[in-house]
Amino acid sequence: MITFAYPHLLYLLLLLPVVFGLFLWARYSRKRKLMRYGRPEVIAHLMPEVSKYMPWVKMAMSLLIIATLVIMLARPRATGGLEADGAETKMSRGIEVMICLDVSNSMLASSTDDDRGISRLQRSKHILEKLIDKMTDDKVGLIVFAGDAYTQLPITSDYISAKMFLNSITTDMVPTQGTAIGSAIEMAMNSFTPNDEMGKAIVVITDGENFEDNAVEVAKRAADAGIQVDVIGLGTARGARIPTGKGTYMLNPMTGEEVVTKHDETTAAEIAKAGKGIYVNGASNSAISAIDDKMDELAKAEFERKSFSPQSEQFPIVAFIALILLVIDCIVVTRKISWLKKYRFFSKEEGGKK
Repeated sequence: MITFAYPHLLYLLLLLPVVFGLFLWARYSRKRKLMRYGRPEVIAHLMPEVSKYMPWVKMAMSLLIIATLVIMLARPRATGGLEADGAETKMSRGIEVMICLDVSNSMLASSTDDDRGISRLQRSKHILEKLIDKMTDDKVGLIVFAGDAYTQLPITSDYISAKMFLNSITTDMVPTQGTAIGSAIEMAMNSFTPNDEMGKAIVVITDGENFEDNAVEVAKRAADAGIQVDVIGLGTARGARIPTGKGTYMLNPMTGEEVVTKHDETTAAEIAKAGKGIYVNGASNSAISAIDDKMDELAKAEFERKSFSPQSEQFPIVAFIALILLVIDCIVVTRKISWLKKYRFFSKEEGGKK
Protein backbone atom coordinates (compact mmCIF):
# COMPACT_ATOMS: atom_id res chain seq x y z
CA MET A 1 0.00 0.00 0.00
CA ILE A 2 1.27 3.46 -0.92
CA THR A 3 0.49 6.57 1.12
CA PHE A 4 1.70 10.14 0.75
CA ALA A 5 3.16 12.56 3.27
CA TYR A 6 1.60 15.51 1.40
CA PRO A 7 -1.42 14.11 -0.47
CA HIS A 8 -2.79 17.60 -1.20
CA LEU A 9 0.10 18.13 -3.62
CA LEU A 10 -1.39 15.42 -5.84
CA TYR A 11 -3.89 18.04 -7.01
CA LEU A 12 -1.01 19.33 -9.12
CA LEU A 13 -1.68 16.34 -11.39
CA LEU A 14 -4.58 18.42 -12.72
CA LEU A 15 -1.88 20.28 -14.64
CA LEU A 16 -1.55 17.28 -16.97
CA PRO A 17 -4.76 17.84 -18.97
CA VAL A 18 -4.02 21.57 -19.02
CA VAL A 19 -0.54 21.00 -20.50
CA PHE A 20 -1.94 18.49 -22.98
CA GLY A 21 -4.68 20.93 -23.98
CA LEU A 22 -2.07 23.63 -24.63
CA PHE A 23 -0.12 21.16 -26.76
CA LEU A 24 -3.21 20.36 -28.88
CA TRP A 25 -3.93 24.05 -29.29
CA ALA A 26 -0.33 24.69 -30.41
CA ARG A 27 -0.51 21.83 -32.95
CA TYR A 28 -3.82 23.14 -34.30
CA SER A 29 -2.48 26.69 -34.51
CA ARG A 30 0.63 25.44 -36.32
CA LYS A 31 -1.48 23.53 -38.86
CA ARG A 32 -3.62 26.59 -39.61
CA LYS A 33 -0.55 28.74 -40.19
CA LEU A 34 0.96 26.17 -42.58
CA MET A 35 -2.28 26.01 -44.57
CA ARG A 36 -1.81 29.67 -45.47
CA TYR A 37 1.15 28.64 -47.62
CA GLY A 38 -0.49 25.71 -49.42
CA ARG A 39 -1.81 22.19 -49.08
CA PRO A 40 -0.23 20.28 -46.13
CA GLU A 41 0.70 17.23 -48.24
CA VAL A 42 2.61 19.50 -50.66
CA ILE A 43 4.35 21.55 -47.96
CA ALA A 44 5.41 18.31 -46.20
CA HIS A 45 7.90 17.62 -49.03
CA LEU A 46 9.55 20.97 -48.31
CA MET A 47 10.16 19.97 -44.69
CA PRO A 48 11.72 16.47 -44.91
CA GLU A 49 13.11 16.58 -41.35
CA VAL A 50 9.75 17.30 -39.73
CA SER A 51 8.31 14.28 -37.96
CA LYS A 52 4.61 13.64 -37.51
CA TYR A 53 5.08 11.47 -34.47
CA MET A 54 8.11 12.70 -32.48
CA PRO A 55 6.32 15.81 -31.08
CA TRP A 56 3.72 13.46 -29.62
CA VAL A 57 6.45 11.28 -28.14
CA LYS A 58 8.08 14.39 -26.70
CA MET A 59 4.73 15.49 -25.25
CA ALA A 60 4.10 12.09 -23.67
CA MET A 61 7.58 12.23 -22.10
CA SER A 62 6.89 15.71 -20.70
CA LEU A 63 3.61 14.57 -19.15
CA LEU A 64 5.38 11.59 -17.55
CA ILE A 65 8.04 13.91 -16.10
CA ILE A 66 5.43 16.29 -14.64
CA ALA A 67 3.50 13.36 -13.12
CA THR A 68 6.67 11.87 -11.63
CA LEU A 69 7.80 15.19 -10.13
CA VAL A 70 4.38 15.75 -8.53
CA ILE A 71 4.41 12.27 -7.02
CA MET A 72 7.96 12.86 -5.79
CA LEU A 73 6.94 16.12 -4.07
CA ALA A 74 4.03 14.32 -2.39
CA ARG A 75 6.57 11.93 -0.80
CA PRO A 76 5.19 8.42 -1.41
CA ARG A 77 5.62 5.87 1.35
CA ALA A 78 5.24 2.10 1.13
CA THR A 79 3.71 -0.01 3.85
CA GLY A 80 6.52 -0.84 6.24
CA GLY A 81 5.26 -0.39 9.79
CA LEU A 82 2.68 -1.87 12.09
CA GLU A 83 -0.16 0.34 10.92
CA ALA A 84 -2.09 0.09 7.68
CA ASP A 85 -0.57 3.32 6.39
CA GLY A 86 2.97 2.09 6.85
CA ALA A 87 3.64 4.10 10.01
CA GLU A 88 4.42 2.88 13.48
CA THR A 89 2.55 4.73 16.24
CA LYS A 90 4.28 5.07 19.58
CA MET A 91 4.07 7.23 22.67
CA SER A 92 6.74 9.89 23.13
CA ARG A 93 7.54 12.44 25.81
CA GLY A 94 8.74 15.80 24.65
CA ILE A 95 8.12 19.50 24.13
CA GLU A 96 6.96 21.73 21.30
CA VAL A 97 9.38 24.12 19.61
CA MET A 98 8.48 26.79 17.06
CA ILE A 99 11.43 28.16 15.14
CA CYS A 100 11.18 31.76 13.86
CA LEU A 101 13.79 32.38 11.15
CA ASP A 102 14.64 35.87 9.93
CA VAL A 103 14.74 36.00 6.10
CA SER A 104 15.13 39.76 5.64
CA ASN A 105 17.74 41.01 3.17
CA SER A 106 20.17 41.75 6.01
CA MET A 107 20.49 37.97 6.52
CA LEU A 108 22.35 37.81 3.19
CA ALA A 109 25.22 39.73 4.78
CA SER A 110 28.23 37.89 6.14
CA SER A 111 27.95 36.41 9.61
CA THR A 112 31.53 37.61 10.24
CA ASP A 113 33.39 40.89 9.74
CA ASP A 114 34.61 39.58 6.38
CA ASP A 115 32.13 40.42 3.59
CA ARG A 116 33.14 37.17 1.87
CA GLY A 117 32.30 35.03 4.88
CA ILE A 118 29.35 32.64 5.13
CA SER A 119 26.04 34.48 5.09
CA ARG A 120 23.91 34.84 8.19
CA LEU A 121 21.12 32.87 6.49
CA GLN A 122 23.38 29.93 5.66
CA ARG A 123 24.83 30.00 9.15
CA SER A 124 21.32 29.99 10.63
CA LYS A 125 20.32 26.97 8.52
CA HIS A 126 23.37 25.09 9.77
CA ILE A 127 22.56 25.94 13.40
CA LEU A 128 18.90 24.96 13.08
CA GLU A 129 19.73 21.72 11.29
CA LYS A 130 22.02 20.74 14.17
CA LEU A 131 19.36 21.79 16.67
CA ILE A 132 16.74 19.61 14.95
CA ASP A 133 19.21 16.70 15.00
CA LYS A 134 19.23 16.95 18.79
CA MET A 135 15.45 16.60 18.93
CA THR A 136 14.38 12.98 19.37
CA ASP A 137 10.92 13.10 20.96
CA ASP A 138 9.88 16.72 20.43
CA LYS A 139 7.60 18.51 17.99
CA VAL A 140 8.94 21.29 15.80
CA GLY A 141 7.45 23.96 13.54
CA LEU A 142 8.92 26.66 11.31
CA ILE A 143 7.98 30.30 10.70
CA VAL A 144 9.82 32.67 8.35
CA PHE A 145 9.60 36.42 8.75
CA ALA A 146 10.84 39.72 7.41
CA GLY A 147 8.34 42.60 7.28
CA ASP A 148 5.60 39.97 7.69
CA ALA A 149 5.57 36.48 9.19
CA TYR A 150 4.43 33.27 7.47
CA THR A 151 4.07 29.71 8.73
CA GLN A 152 6.35 27.51 6.67
CA LEU A 153 5.78 24.26 8.56
CA PRO A 154 3.04 23.62 11.16
CA ILE A 155 4.03 21.90 14.40
CA THR A 156 5.02 18.31 13.61
CA SER A 157 7.22 15.43 14.74
CA ASP A 158 8.38 14.82 11.15
CA TYR A 159 11.99 15.97 11.28
CA ILE A 160 12.62 15.00 7.64
CA SER A 161 10.01 17.52 6.52
CA ALA A 162 11.43 20.15 8.86
CA LYS A 163 14.89 19.81 7.30
CA MET A 164 13.42 19.76 3.78
CA PHE A 165 11.58 23.04 4.34
CA LEU A 166 14.60 24.52 6.12
CA ASN A 167 16.90 23.91 3.16
CA SER A 168 14.45 25.54 0.72
CA ILE A 169 14.29 28.86 2.58
CA THR A 170 15.47 32.03 0.78
CA THR A 171 15.10 35.76 1.38
CA ASP A 172 12.63 35.93 -1.53
CA MET A 173 9.97 34.03 0.43
CA VAL A 174 8.60 37.14 2.15
CA PRO A 175 7.83 39.99 -0.27
CA THR A 176 7.65 42.68 2.43
CA GLN A 177 11.07 43.66 3.72
CA GLY A 178 11.78 44.58 7.32
CA THR A 179 12.29 42.61 10.54
CA ALA A 180 9.01 42.08 12.36
CA ILE A 181 10.26 39.89 15.20
CA GLY A 182 7.19 40.62 17.33
CA SER A 183 4.82 39.43 14.58
CA ALA A 184 6.78 36.19 14.24
CA ILE A 185 6.68 35.52 18.00
CA GLU A 186 2.94 36.25 18.10
CA MET A 187 2.28 33.86 15.20
CA ALA A 188 4.37 31.19 16.93
CA MET A 189 2.32 31.60 20.11
CA ASN A 190 -0.81 30.72 18.13
CA SER A 191 0.83 27.72 16.42
CA PHE A 192 1.18 25.41 19.42
CA THR A 193 -1.25 22.62 20.29
CA PRO A 194 -3.73 23.16 23.16
CA ASN A 195 -1.85 20.69 25.42
CA ASP A 196 -1.12 22.80 28.52
CA GLU A 197 1.01 20.09 30.11
CA MET A 198 3.58 20.16 27.34
CA GLY A 199 6.47 22.63 27.57
CA LYS A 200 6.62 25.16 24.74
CA ALA A 201 9.52 27.17 23.41
CA ILE A 202 10.07 29.69 20.62
CA VAL A 203 13.54 29.94 19.10
CA VAL A 204 14.13 33.19 17.21
CA ILE A 205 17.18 33.34 14.98
CA THR A 206 17.92 36.84 13.69
CA ASP A 207 20.52 39.57 13.36
CA GLY A 208 18.43 41.59 15.82
CA GLU A 209 17.77 44.61 13.63
CA ASN A 210 14.12 45.04 14.63
CA PHE A 211 12.37 48.01 13.04
CA GLU A 212 8.76 46.88 12.77
CA ASP A 213 7.24 46.27 16.21
CA ASN A 214 7.82 45.95 19.94
CA ALA A 215 9.26 42.46 20.06
CA VAL A 216 10.22 42.78 23.73
CA GLU A 217 6.59 43.36 24.74
CA VAL A 218 5.38 40.39 22.65
CA ALA A 219 8.08 38.16 24.17
CA LYS A 220 6.89 39.17 27.65
CA ARG A 221 3.35 38.15 26.74
CA ALA A 222 4.65 34.81 25.55
CA ALA A 223 6.45 34.26 28.86
CA ASP A 224 3.29 35.12 30.76
CA ALA A 225 1.51 32.42 28.73
CA GLY A 226 4.16 29.88 29.78
CA ILE A 227 6.09 29.95 26.49
CA GLN A 228 9.86 30.33 26.64
CA VAL A 229 11.50 32.60 24.05
CA ASP A 230 15.15 31.96 23.18
CA VAL A 231 17.13 34.05 20.72
CA ILE A 232 20.13 33.14 18.56
CA GLY A 233 21.90 36.21 17.23
CA LEU A 234 23.92 36.39 14.01
CA GLY A 235 26.36 38.94 12.67
CA THR A 236 28.81 41.26 14.38
CA ALA A 237 28.69 44.71 15.94
CA ARG A 238 31.06 45.97 13.25
CA GLY A 239 28.59 44.95 10.55
CA ALA A 240 28.82 43.79 6.96
CA ARG A 241 27.58 44.89 3.54
CA ILE A 242 24.60 43.16 1.90
CA PRO A 243 25.47 41.48 -1.43
CA THR A 244 23.00 41.73 -4.32
CA GLY A 245 24.22 38.58 -6.08
CA LYS A 246 25.54 40.62 -9.01
CA GLY A 247 28.99 41.37 -7.61
CA THR A 248 27.75 44.57 -6.01
CA TYR A 249 26.32 45.52 -2.64
CA MET A 250 22.94 46.95 -1.65
CA LEU A 251 22.71 50.74 -1.67
CA ASN A 252 20.64 53.05 0.49
CA PRO A 253 18.07 54.58 -1.94
CA MET A 254 18.11 57.85 0.00
CA THR A 255 21.87 58.44 0.26
CA GLY A 256 23.26 56.14 -2.44
CA GLU A 257 25.76 54.72 0.05
CA GLU A 258 26.34 51.02 0.66
CA VAL A 259 24.17 49.59 3.42
CA VAL A 260 26.04 48.17 6.40
CA THR A 261 23.95 45.90 8.60
CA LYS A 262 25.06 45.36 12.20
CA HIS A 263 23.98 42.77 14.72
CA ASP A 264 21.91 44.43 17.45
CA GLU A 265 22.95 42.19 20.33
CA THR A 266 21.34 44.43 22.93
CA THR A 267 17.84 44.12 21.43
CA ALA A 268 18.23 40.37 20.92
CA ALA A 269 19.24 39.90 24.56
CA GLU A 270 16.30 42.04 25.75
CA ILE A 271 13.85 39.89 23.77
CA ALA A 272 15.26 36.70 25.32
CA LYS A 273 15.19 38.19 28.81
CA ALA A 274 11.57 39.29 28.44
CA GLY A 275 10.68 35.80 27.16
CA LYS A 276 12.41 34.13 30.15
CA GLY A 277 14.79 32.41 27.78
CA ILE A 278 18.43 32.82 26.90
CA TYR A 279 20.34 34.72 24.26
CA VAL A 280 23.31 33.12 22.53
CA ASN A 281 25.57 34.35 19.77
CA GLY A 282 25.37 32.11 16.70
CA ALA A 283 29.14 32.35 16.24
CA SER A 284 29.71 30.53 19.54
CA ASN A 285 30.62 26.83 19.40
CA SER A 286 28.34 26.23 22.38
CA ALA A 287 25.29 28.00 20.92
CA ILE A 288 23.42 24.81 19.97
CA SER A 289 24.13 22.97 23.22
CA ALA A 290 23.19 26.06 25.27
CA ILE A 291 19.77 26.33 23.58
CA ASP A 292 19.25 22.57 23.84
CA ASP A 293 20.10 22.58 27.57
CA LYS A 294 17.69 25.47 28.18
CA MET A 295 14.84 23.66 26.40
CA ASP A 296 15.55 20.53 28.43
CA GLU A 297 14.35 22.45 31.49
CA LEU A 298 10.82 22.58 30.08
CA ALA A 299 8.17 20.11 31.17
CA LYS A 300 7.68 17.16 28.87
CA ALA A 301 4.33 15.53 28.13
CA GLU A 302 3.27 12.35 26.35
CA PHE A 303 1.86 12.41 22.83
CA GLU A 304 1.28 9.94 20.01
CA ARG A 305 3.89 9.98 17.31
CA LYS A 306 3.92 8.26 13.96
CA SER A 307 7.31 7.27 12.65
CA PHE A 308 8.28 5.93 9.26
CA SER A 309 11.26 3.68 8.72
CA PRO A 310 13.78 4.88 6.12
CA GLN A 311 12.90 1.79 4.07
CA SER A 312 9.29 2.96 3.72
CA GLU A 313 10.24 6.24 2.06
CA GLN A 314 9.92 5.92 -1.72
CA PHE A 315 11.10 9.46 -2.44
CA PRO A 316 14.61 8.43 -3.66
CA ILE A 317 13.20 5.84 -6.06
CA VAL A 318 10.73 8.27 -7.63
CA ALA A 319 13.44 10.95 -7.79
CA PHE A 320 15.72 8.51 -9.67
CA ILE A 321 12.92 7.71 -12.14
CA ALA A 322 12.34 11.45 -12.68
CA LEU A 323 16.07 11.92 -13.36
CA ILE A 324 16.08 9.11 -15.94
CA LEU A 325 13.04 10.58 -17.68
CA LEU A 326 14.67 14.02 -17.77
CA VAL A 327 17.81 12.57 -19.37
CA ILE A 328 15.72 10.74 -21.98
CA ASP A 329 13.74 13.90 -22.66
CA CYS A 330 16.98 15.78 -23.35
CA ILE A 331 17.96 13.14 -25.90
CA VAL A 332 14.61 12.90 -27.68
CA VAL A 333 14.22 15.42 -30.54
CA THR A 334 11.11 16.55 -32.39
CA ARG A 335 12.57 16.00 -35.88
CA LYS A 336 12.90 12.70 -37.68
CA ILE A 337 15.52 10.29 -36.34
CA SER A 338 18.02 9.56 -39.10
CA TRP A 339 18.43 5.81 -38.54
CA LEU A 340 14.64 5.32 -38.49
CA LYS A 341 14.03 7.06 -41.81
CA LYS A 342 14.29 3.80 -43.78
CA TYR A 343 11.40 2.32 -41.79
CA ARG A 344 7.81 3.30 -42.55
CA PHE A 345 5.87 1.96 -39.60
CA PHE A 346 2.53 3.57 -40.41
CA SER A 347 2.42 3.41 -44.23
CA LYS A 348 -0.02 1.23 -46.17
CA GLU A 349 1.08 -1.30 -48.79
CA GLU A 350 0.11 -0.37 -52.33
CA GLY A 351 0.27 -2.96 -55.10
CA GLY A 352 2.31 -5.28 -52.93
CA LYS A 353 4.93 -2.61 -52.34
CA LYS A 354 5.42 -0.23 -49.48
